[in-house]
Amino acid sequence: MKSAGKVLSVLSLFTVGRNVWSPERAARQLDVSLATSYRYFNTLVECGMLERLQRNQYVLGPAIVELDKQVRAADPVLAISRPIMVRLLKRVRQPATVLLCRYFREQVMCIHEESNHPDEPVSSYERGARRPLFRGSTSKVILAHLPGRALSDLWQSHRREIVAAGLGDSFDAFKAGLQLIRKDGVRVSVGEVDPGRIGISAPLFDPHGRIMGSLSIVLMSPHASEAAIARLRTAVINAAREIERMRDARGGRAHPRKVPAPFHRSFCHD
Repeated sequence: MKSAGKVLSVLSLFTVGRNVWSPERAARQLDVSLATSYRYFNTLVECGMLERLQRNQYVLGPAIVELDKQVRAADPVLAISRPIMVRLLKRVRQPATVLLCRYFREQVMCIHEESNHPDEPVSSYERGARRPLFRGSTSKVILAHLPGRALSDLWQSHRREIVAAGLGDSFDAFKAGLQLIRKDGVRVSVGEVDPGRIGISAPLFDPHGRIMGSLSIVLMSPHASEAAIARLRTAVINAAREIERMRDARGGRAHPRKVPAPFHRSFCHD
């Protein structure tokens, strides 16, 4: 198992910004010998996880696509969420996107999106795309519900990013700001990830009450009335709770959650 983990660590090197790797570069990055790196690459090519473009140039292989198709078909949360996301999207007439995201390795990953504006992307979030944990309503509503130890670790390793994002210049201020988000139940942000967009997000919890992701609606316009925001806040959190109820019912578990009262205070603009 330890050896398998080392082989699979090669796959984590491939990102949108660097989608072509050589065994030589991987050896330096993973701090292994060149012979070991070549062995890892050959193993992954044999099982279809990697594909060689030319000498010493490799990209992710067709087995990755096959696995993604299986994930789409087997993910019960995704199957439950799709029709609920479509109904949520119908509550707005303006260009918008509904996002289903998961917390993954100190980042937030989009696993599904529904849009009513196919001609122009409403959000930079798309399936498989990772986003920072400290900007945007989609991420901050997840961040606010992480356990204390996780927050402490994040503060130690990402203090500069947290301060730059305006989340507090001390750990106490950081925790206090997140507590307000938890109490609020929904996060609204403007232009934090994509300029000129409004994001409205609610947390999604696993059957044990632990944060696992978020459900968001992103509006293309940077302006919306407070009445519209209040209405969408309630709609988003109701949709999130519906996803949880349906998932728990199918799994034989029930964890009812109280839906916060509609929010009427103004939201902050960046």
